[in-house]
Amino acid sequence: VCAGLVLAGQGLWIHAKAFLAQILLDRAFDQSVASGAIVKPWSWLDTYPAARIEVPRLGKSAVALEGASGQALAFGPAHVAGTPAAGEEGTAVYAAHRDTHFAFLGEMRLGDEIKITNREGITARYRVTGPDIRRWDGSGIDPAAPGRHLVLATCWPFNAVASGPLRYLVYAEMVQEGMRKID
Repeated sequence: VCAGLVLAGQGLWIHAKAFLAQILLDRAFDQSVASGAIVKPWSWLDTYPAARIEVPRLGKSAVALEGASGQALAFGPAHVAGTPAAGEEGTAVYAAHRDTHFAFLGEMRLGDEIKITNREGITARYRVTGPDIRRWDGSGIDPAAPGRHLVLATCWPFNAVASGPLRYLVYAEMVQEGMRKID
């Protein structure tokens, strides 16, 4: 019984930490956009808010951190190092855990809109072109591909208890760039 309570508590802590971190990340991201400076949500974080990812049809939104380290992914989605930022030439990749911030990826449909707003307040709009399931070491994603592409990545399958080698990838193509957010 005690072991069960500990495991349940750990599971609840992961979700609570992810939820509370997004509140602080959202505030820091808004301050970054307003000031033009990097604003960290808490002093000891070794990264910073880089973008806001929104999926309007599903009512989902999350602030992504720069660099997909284990620490960053504990608090939210993260921009994968070595890939361009959303809106830039090539393939931007953002990753998050399947049981928290990217749990909704399985609900996405062809043609869904994805908005990525950067720290300068510029929003790039994408349309989903399709999902795929690949091994983590064989995704075939080319960060330098011609055009402006986006991949949202998470572990697969969604309901697995342990991590495995498969990743669920949602591909999207840019449909509009350079839209400045007006408050």
